[in-house]
Amino acid sequence: MKSWAAKYKDAGLVVIGAHTPEFSFEHEPMNVETAVRSLKVTFPVALDSDYRIWRSFDNQAWPAQYLVDAKGRIRYHHLGESDYGEIERVIQELLKENGATGLASDTTGVSAVGIEAAPDWTDALSPETYIGYRQALNFASPERVHKDSIQVFTAPAKPSLNHWGLRGSWNVNAESALLQTVPGKIAFRFHSRDLHLVLAPAKEAKPVRFVVRLDGAAPGENCGVDTAPDGSGEIREPRLYQLIRQKGPIVDRTFEIEFLDPGVHALDFTFG
Repeated sequence: MKSWAAKYKDAGLVVIGAHTPEFSFEHEPMNVETAVRSLKVTFPVALDSDYRIWRSFDNQAWPAQYLVDAKGRIRYHHLGESDYGEIERVIQELLKENGATGLASDTTGVSAVGIEAAPDWTDALSPETYIGYRQALNFASPERVHKDSIQVFTAPAKPSLNHWGLRGSWNVNAESALLQTVPGKIAFRFHSRDLHLVLAPAKEAKPVRFVVRLDGAAPGENCGVDTAPDGSGEIREPRLYQLIRQKGPIVDRTFEIEFLDPGVHALDFTFG
Protein backbone atom coordinates (compact mmCIF):
# COMPACT_ATOMS: atom_id res chain seq x y z
CA MET A 1 0.00 0.00 0.00
CA LYS A 2 2.80 2.44 0.86
CA SER A 3 4.57 1.65 -2.41
CA TRP A 4 1.43 2.15 -4.47
CA ALA A 5 0.64 5.43 -2.72
CA ALA A 6 4.08 6.79 -3.64
CA LYS A 7 4.31 5.25 -7.12
CA TYR A 8 0.92 6.47 -8.41
CA LYS A 9 0.44 9.68 -6.44
CA ASP A 10 1.21 11.94 -9.41
CA ALA A 11 -1.08 9.84 -11.63
CA GLY A 12 -4.05 10.53 -9.36
CA LEU A 13 -4.18 7.62 -6.92
CA VAL A 14 -5.38 8.51 -3.43
CA VAL A 15 -4.91 5.88 -0.72
CA ILE A 16 -7.04 6.05 2.42
CA GLY A 17 -6.94 3.48 5.20
CA ALA A 18 -9.84 2.53 7.45
CA HIS A 19 -9.00 1.01 10.83
CA THR A 20 -11.86 -1.15 12.06
CA PRO A 21 -10.87 -2.70 15.41
CA GLU A 22 -11.07 -6.40 16.15
CA PHE A 23 -9.91 -6.25 19.77
CA SER A 24 -10.86 -3.82 22.53
CA PHE A 25 -7.41 -2.18 22.78
CA GLU A 26 -7.67 -1.26 19.07
CA HIS A 27 -10.50 1.15 19.91
CA GLU A 28 -8.02 3.45 21.64
CA PRO A 29 -6.74 6.15 19.22
CA MET A 30 -3.31 6.32 20.87
CA ASN A 31 -2.70 2.63 20.14
CA VAL A 32 -3.64 3.16 16.49
CA GLU A 33 -1.39 6.21 16.25
CA THR A 34 1.51 4.22 17.70
CA ALA A 35 1.00 1.44 15.15
CA VAL A 36 0.70 3.87 12.23
CA ARG A 37 3.95 5.58 13.20
CA SER A 38 5.85 2.33 13.74
CA LEU A 39 4.72 1.02 10.33
CA LYS A 40 5.65 4.37 8.71
CA VAL A 41 2.18 4.81 7.21
CA THR A 42 1.85 8.36 5.85
CA PHE A 43 -1.54 8.19 4.07
CA PRO A 44 -4.62 9.10 6.15
CA VAL A 45 -6.23 6.40 8.28
CA ALA A 46 -9.86 6.79 9.36
CA LEU A 47 -10.85 5.41 12.77
CA ASP A 48 -13.88 3.18 12.29
CA SER A 49 -14.46 2.16 15.91
CA ASP A 50 -18.25 1.96 15.49
CA TYR A 51 -17.98 -0.19 12.29
CA ARG A 52 -19.91 2.31 10.16
CA ILE A 53 -17.41 2.10 7.29
CA TRP A 54 -17.15 -1.69 7.63
CA ARG A 55 -20.94 -2.09 7.43
CA SER A 56 -21.39 0.43 4.61
CA PHE A 57 -19.02 -1.64 2.45
CA ASP A 58 -20.58 -4.90 3.71
CA ASN A 59 -17.01 -5.91 4.45
CA GLN A 60 -16.15 -9.41 5.63
CA ALA A 61 -12.42 -9.59 6.35
CA TRP A 62 -9.16 -8.02 7.51
CA PRO A 63 -7.49 -6.87 5.34
CA ALA A 64 -9.72 -5.81 2.47
CA GLN A 65 -8.96 -3.62 -0.54
CA TYR A 66 -11.51 -1.53 -2.46
CA LEU A 67 -10.75 0.41 -5.65
CA VAL A 68 -13.06 3.36 -6.32
CA ASP A 69 -13.07 5.19 -9.64
CA ALA A 70 -13.21 8.96 -10.23
CA LYS A 71 -17.02 8.86 -10.18
CA GLY A 72 -17.14 7.23 -6.75
CA ARG A 73 -18.06 3.76 -7.98
CA ILE A 74 -16.47 0.65 -6.45
CA ARG A 75 -14.91 -1.08 -9.44
CA TYR A 76 -12.95 -3.83 -7.70
CA HIS A 77 -12.59 -5.36 -4.26
CA HIS A 78 -10.40 -8.06 -2.77
CA LEU A 79 -10.47 -9.75 0.61
CA GLY A 80 -7.37 -11.00 2.40
CA GLU A 81 -3.69 -11.10 1.56
CA SER A 82 -1.91 -11.83 -1.78
CA ASP A 83 -2.95 -11.12 -5.39
CA TYR A 84 -0.99 -7.86 -5.23
CA GLY A 85 -0.11 -7.95 -8.91
CA GLU A 86 -3.75 -8.26 -9.95
CA ILE A 87 -4.77 -5.37 -7.66
CA GLU A 88 -2.03 -3.14 -9.08
CA ARG A 89 -3.03 -3.90 -12.67
CA VAL A 90 -6.59 -2.77 -11.87
CA ILE A 91 -5.15 0.41 -10.33
CA GLN A 92 -3.28 1.07 -13.56
CA GLU A 93 -6.39 0.46 -15.67
CA LEU A 94 -8.52 2.85 -13.62
CA LEU A 95 -5.85 5.57 -13.67
CA LYS A 96 -5.56 5.29 -17.46
CA GLU A 97 -9.35 5.45 -17.71
CA ASN A 98 -9.16 8.71 -15.75
CA GLY A 99 -6.66 10.19 -18.20
CA ALA A 100 -3.29 9.27 -16.69
CA THR A 101 -0.53 8.75 -19.24
CA GLY A 102 2.99 7.36 -19.19
CA LEU A 103 2.24 4.65 -16.64
CA ALA A 104 4.67 1.77 -16.57
CA SER A 105 3.10 -1.66 -17.01
CA ASP A 106 5.32 -3.37 -14.46
CA THR A 107 4.06 -4.15 -10.98
CA THR A 108 5.68 -3.44 -7.63
CA GLY A 109 7.79 -6.18 -6.08
CA VAL A 110 6.92 -7.03 -2.48
CA SER A 111 10.08 -7.04 -0.37
CA ALA A 112 8.85 -6.19 3.12
CA VAL A 113 10.50 -7.68 6.20
CA GLY A 114 9.39 -8.55 9.72
CA ILE A 115 5.66 -8.65 10.36
CA GLU A 116 5.05 -6.88 7.01
CA ALA A 117 6.61 -9.69 4.97
CA ALA A 118 4.20 -11.64 2.78
CA PRO A 119 3.08 -14.93 4.35
CA ASP A 120 4.23 -18.26 2.95
CA TRP A 121 0.88 -19.87 2.19
CA THR A 122 2.53 -22.81 0.38
CA ASP A 123 3.34 -24.55 3.66
CA ALA A 124 1.11 -23.00 6.31
CA LEU A 125 -1.19 -25.59 7.85
CA SER A 126 -2.11 -23.75 11.05
CA PRO A 127 -5.16 -21.45 11.13
CA GLU A 128 -5.72 -18.25 13.06
CA THR A 129 -6.59 -19.35 16.60
CA TYR A 130 -8.30 -17.21 19.23
CA ILE A 131 -7.63 -17.65 22.94
CA GLY A 132 -10.75 -15.99 24.39
CA TYR A 133 -13.69 -18.35 24.82
CA ARG A 134 -15.91 -16.51 22.32
CA GLN A 135 -14.02 -17.96 19.33
CA ALA A 136 -11.55 -20.45 20.82
CA LEU A 137 -10.97 -23.77 19.06
CA ASN A 138 -8.80 -26.83 19.78
CA PHE A 139 -8.15 -26.04 23.45
CA ALA A 140 -6.24 -29.06 24.79
CA SER A 141 -5.61 -28.43 28.51
CA PRO A 142 -7.42 -31.12 30.52
CA GLU A 143 -9.37 -28.57 32.59
CA ARG A 144 -12.69 -27.23 31.32
CA VAL A 145 -12.75 -23.44 30.99
CA HIS A 146 -14.93 -21.64 33.52
CA LYS A 147 -15.78 -18.39 31.81
CA ASP A 148 -14.60 -15.15 33.43
CA SER A 149 -13.17 -16.96 36.44
CA ILE A 150 -9.66 -17.41 37.80
CA GLN A 151 -8.54 -21.02 37.55
CA VAL A 152 -5.37 -23.08 37.34
CA PHE A 153 -4.64 -24.93 34.08
CA THR A 154 -2.31 -27.79 33.20
CA ALA A 155 -0.46 -27.75 29.89
CA PRO A 156 -1.28 -30.64 27.52
CA ALA A 157 1.51 -33.24 27.56
CA LYS A 158 1.60 -33.85 23.78
CA PRO A 159 -0.79 -31.56 21.91
CA SER A 160 -1.90 -32.64 18.44
CA LEU A 161 -1.31 -30.38 15.45
CA ASN A 162 -3.12 -27.04 15.84
CA HIS A 163 -4.08 -27.78 19.45
CA TRP A 164 -2.94 -25.57 22.29
CA GLY A 165 -3.21 -25.17 26.05
CA LEU A 166 -2.53 -23.02 29.09
CA ARG A 167 -0.50 -23.63 32.21
CA GLY A 168 -0.78 -21.64 35.42
CA SER A 169 -3.39 -19.30 36.87
CA TRP A 170 -5.44 -17.56 34.16
CA ASN A 171 -8.77 -15.76 33.83
CA VAL A 172 -10.22 -16.60 30.42
CA ASN A 173 -12.71 -14.02 29.15
CA ALA A 174 -14.51 -13.69 25.82
CA GLU A 175 -11.57 -11.94 24.14
CA SER A 176 -8.42 -13.07 25.92
CA ALA A 177 -6.78 -14.98 28.74
CA LEU A 178 -5.27 -12.83 31.50
CA LEU A 179 -2.35 -14.26 33.48
CA GLN A 180 -2.89 -13.84 37.21
CA THR A 181 0.40 -15.03 38.73
CA VAL A 182 3.67 -16.46 37.50
CA PRO A 183 4.68 -18.89 36.24
CA GLY A 184 2.32 -18.95 33.29
CA LYS A 185 2.72 -20.63 29.94
CA ILE A 186 0.98 -21.18 26.58
CA ALA A 187 1.85 -24.12 24.31
CA PHE A 188 0.83 -24.59 20.64
CA ARG A 189 1.62 -27.40 18.17
CA PHE A 190 1.86 -25.67 14.77
CA HIS A 191 2.99 -26.05 11.15
CA SER A 192 3.97 -22.73 9.55
CA ARG A 193 6.98 -20.55 8.77
CA ASP A 194 5.81 -17.73 11.04
CA LEU A 195 4.07 -17.74 14.40
CA HIS A 196 2.58 -14.50 15.72
CA LEU A 197 0.69 -13.83 18.92
CA VAL A 198 -1.41 -10.77 19.77
CA LEU A 199 -0.41 -9.76 23.29
CA ALA A 200 -1.18 -6.81 25.55
CA PRO A 201 0.07 -5.75 28.98
CA ALA A 202 -2.66 -4.99 31.48
CA LYS A 203 -3.47 -1.28 31.73
CA GLU A 204 -1.03 0.62 33.95
CA ALA A 205 1.10 -2.55 34.16
CA LYS A 206 4.85 -2.71 33.76
CA PRO A 207 6.37 -4.44 30.70
CA VAL A 208 5.95 -8.21 30.74
CA ARG A 209 9.02 -10.37 30.14
CA PHE A 210 8.76 -13.69 28.35
CA VAL A 211 10.86 -16.63 27.13
CA VAL A 212 10.03 -18.61 23.97
CA ARG A 213 10.96 -22.23 23.30
CA LEU A 214 10.72 -24.23 20.07
CA ASP A 215 10.58 -27.99 20.66
CA GLY A 216 11.93 -27.34 24.14
CA ALA A 217 15.00 -25.32 23.04
CA ALA A 218 15.83 -21.67 22.41
CA PRO A 219 14.70 -20.66 18.89
CA GLY A 220 18.16 -19.51 17.75
CA GLU A 221 18.03 -18.42 14.11
CA ASN A 222 14.31 -19.24 14.04
CA CYS A 223 13.46 -16.34 16.35
CA GLY A 224 11.01 -13.69 15.18
CA VAL A 225 11.62 -9.94 15.15
CA ASP A 226 10.22 -9.65 18.68
CA THR A 227 12.27 -12.52 20.12
CA ALA A 228 16.02 -12.76 20.77
CA PRO A 229 17.86 -15.95 19.69
CA ASP A 230 17.86 -17.09 23.33
CA GLY A 231 14.05 -16.82 23.32
CA SER A 232 13.76 -13.74 25.50
CA GLY A 233 11.51 -10.78 24.81
CA GLU A 234 9.31 -8.12 26.35
CA ILE A 235 5.72 -6.93 25.90
CA ARG A 236 5.48 -3.14 26.18
CA GLU A 237 2.38 -2.25 24.15
CA PRO A 238 -0.69 -4.07 22.81
CA ARG A 239 0.00 -5.42 19.32
CA LEU A 240 0.88 -8.44 17.23
CA TYR A 241 4.26 -9.93 18.15
CA GLN A 242 6.26 -12.04 15.69
CA LEU A 243 7.77 -14.73 17.90
CA ILE A 244 8.94 -17.35 15.37
CA ARG A 245 10.21 -17.11 11.78
CA GLN A 246 11.67 -20.44 10.70
CA LYS A 247 14.63 -20.47 8.34
CA GLY A 248 14.75 -24.18 7.49
CA PRO A 249 12.25 -26.83 6.35
CA ILE A 250 8.75 -26.40 7.76
CA VAL A 251 7.62 -29.32 9.91
CA ASP A 252 5.30 -29.75 12.89
CA ARG A 253 6.82 -27.93 15.86
CA THR A 254 5.80 -27.28 19.46
CA PHE A 255 5.89 -23.63 20.49
CA GLU A 256 5.92 -22.55 24.13
CA ILE A 257 5.94 -19.08 25.64
CA GLU A 258 6.49 -18.62 29.36
CA PHE A 259 5.70 -15.27 30.95
CA LEU A 260 7.99 -14.11 33.74
CA ASP A 261 5.63 -11.38 34.95
CA PRO A 262 1.84 -11.42 35.51
CA GLY A 263 -0.69 -9.12 33.89
CA VAL A 264 -0.47 -10.15 30.24
CA HIS A 265 -3.49 -10.56 27.98
CA ALA A 266 -3.03 -13.28 25.33
CA LEU A 267 -5.56 -12.84 22.52
CA ASP A 268 -4.89 -14.48 19.16
CA PHE A 269 -2.40 -16.69 17.28
CA THR A 270 -1.80 -16.03 13.57
CA PHE A 271 0.45 -17.88 11.14
CA GLY A 272 2.02 -17.30 7.76
